[in-house]
Amino acid sequence: MPYPAFELAVLVAAVGLFPLRRRYPTAVLLVLAVLTGLSSAAGPVTAATAYAVARRTVGARWRARLLAVASALVVGAATAAAPWLGPGPVPYGVALGLVLAPTAVVVPGLAGTAQGQQGRLLRALRERGDAAERARRFADSEARIHERSRIAAEMHDLVGHRLSLISLHAGGLELALDQAAPELRDEAVLVRRTTRDAMRELRQALGVLGPLGRDTGPDALTDASGTRADVESLVATSRDGGIDVRLQWTGPDLDTRPARVRRAVHRVVREALTNVHRYATEAHVTVTVVHDEEQVRVVIRNGAPPRPSEAAGERGTGRGLTGLRERVELLGGTFAAAALPSGGFQVEATVPAEPGDAPAPERPGGGADLSGPAAYVDASSAVGDQATGTGPVGPMVPARRTTEALTLAVGLVALSVLMVLGVAFVYATRPHQQGPPPLPHIGMTYQEVAGAGVLDNAAVRAAATGHEPPRPAGTVGCVYPFNGATERHPGGLTIARYCFDAAQRLIAIDRFTVPSVRDAVPWETP
Repeated sequence: MPYPAFELAVLVAAVGLFPLRRRYPTAVLLVLAVLTGLSSAAGPVTAATAYAVARRTVGARWRARLLAVASALVVGAATAAAPWLGPGPVPYGVALGLVLAPTAVVVPGLAGTAQGQQGRLLRALRERGDAAERARRFADSEARIHERSRIAAEMHDLVGHRLSLISLHAGGLELALDQAAPELRDEAVLVRRTTRDAMRELRQALGVLGPLGRDTGPDALTDASGTRADVESLVATSRDGGIDVRLQWTGPDLDTRPARVRRAVHRVVREALTNVHRYATEAHVTVTVVHDEEQVRVVIRNGAPPRPSEAAGERGTGRGLTGLRERVELLGGTFAAAALPSGGFQVEATVPAEPGDAPAPERPGGGADLSGPAAYVDASSAVGDQATGTGPVGPMVPARRTTEALTLAVGLVALSVLMVLGVAFVYATRPHQQGPPPLPHIGMTYQEVAGAGVLDNAAVRAAATGHEPPRPAGTVGCVYPFNGATERHPGGLTIARYCFDAAQRLIAIDRFTVPSVRDAVPWETP
């Protein structure tokens, strides 16, 4: 290149601008285009920038205009700088710009456009797949809710009606036996009370089978459910029932949170206190509610009772805790209930303060819970963002990213080679300013005359001996070149003589004619 220091300075400036391509993509690309026109050394940096900017630019029209303006700047800068910094005249500057514009801007920009569109297409398809999966999940959940509601309605119509008749007839039998057979009245009372308990348990079961978004039965929840006042009311009711309960509330009230969060808190506290009433009547109980900006944590812990309760030996069905787990995990929270080493029991539930559409987590110990209405595995989380290399995708994404990096590196090297070949071709065809050597003239030195091709020839000197005119005064030596001898007429030769003084300066150029010698036949054949 004609100016190595300038080329190096431009390359350093281009490398310094390259890290700013994400913050100022348009300005950096246009400045690098101008630098590429001034010096082709910045071409590879401009190619990498054009690829990155085109890949991130979404608007098709804006991207096309940006690449067109950058290409025009490359050609314009190369044309303007060619007479001083480039190969030469303006046409050669235009040729250099037309070589640099495709290799440094157009081709990398098209490659970046294709790569960016592919990544955006994959992300759009993945989002559509996630939306379809969420819609399927909601549809399945709604179908389960409707099926459970239908089962609840059938149980209410069939079993509830029969139990109501049994309770009615048991009441009538109690009144009749009060007069006729008082000793059998207690049996009738037992039947009526058992029927009443069965009705109450049936209503609770219907509340579980019914839609999880609302609560049914005699303990229907209201808009105040789950607030601090509601939890304090539950604690006060348990305390009135003989339970030593203490409430610890940290954070603001839950009145601004969604109803499903408050209902979940109410259900957890009520179910845990109900179990305490049933299995640990004399135990000390602590209800802790911690509410912050992200989640609501509820912990109900009871110590070991002084003596076992009458119902402690009974084995519960576990449906109450199972229902709580389903309710909490449906909101994207976590639930845990386990006995303590001290002999007590602890129920802990953590619910997001603003639950979204988070899928239910997997059960600890393997596999997702496929029995509840919230059973769902988000397949998109297992696929990840393969286009951008994010997400838990295993060993495929590093391999994909490595392949993509190698492809881009090979492409950049190929473009650089094409760029070098094109620039070399333009510089090789540029016009050379060197013309024919100047003709010898008086005043030139012996070296300059010899550089012009005027050298002494022994044959010419011999031909001029005895036939040349007198030499000029001050002559030290003369040169008789062969290129000065021309045939002027038959029988004569024109010879040039260049005479130099003591300072080896040309002082005279003489031309004279000498007779030529006609060769005779050297012998005759006998």
